[in-house]
Amino acid sequence: MDYAKWTKGSLEAEISKTLTQWEKDYLGRGSVSVKTDILRDMLIISLNGILTPAEYKLCDTKEGLLSVKRIRSDLLESGRDYLGTVIGELTGEHVTGFHTDISTRTGERIMVFRLSGNLQEKLS
Repeated sequence: MDYAKWTKGSLEAEISKTLTQWEKDYLGRGSVSVKTDILRDMLIISLNGILTPAEYKLCDTKEGLLSVKRIRSDLLESGRDYLGTVIGELTGEHVTGFHTDISTRTGERIMVFRLSGNLQEKLS
């Protein structure tokens, strides 16, 4: 990868844009907002406004809340390989780990991709 092609901010914006498009294509709708931060060998991505009104209603009960978390997790997991490939192509780094969780209270998802190298340092 040509690291001179990107600034840290422009790569963060491109990753956010790519994830938003993936959500629209794969899940049928995108987040209200997406913010990506490159920190050492990690991409920390905050996606806001991901739950539908029906999912918020389901979260009124513990059973519904667990169901929404499980279904959203399964949907994301089914696209995990593609996401890893796309992140690898954008960053020039191999994805070595992926972690995610969703808040059913705020409708926010956090995604963390661990990379094979210190991307922040390479972009400096």
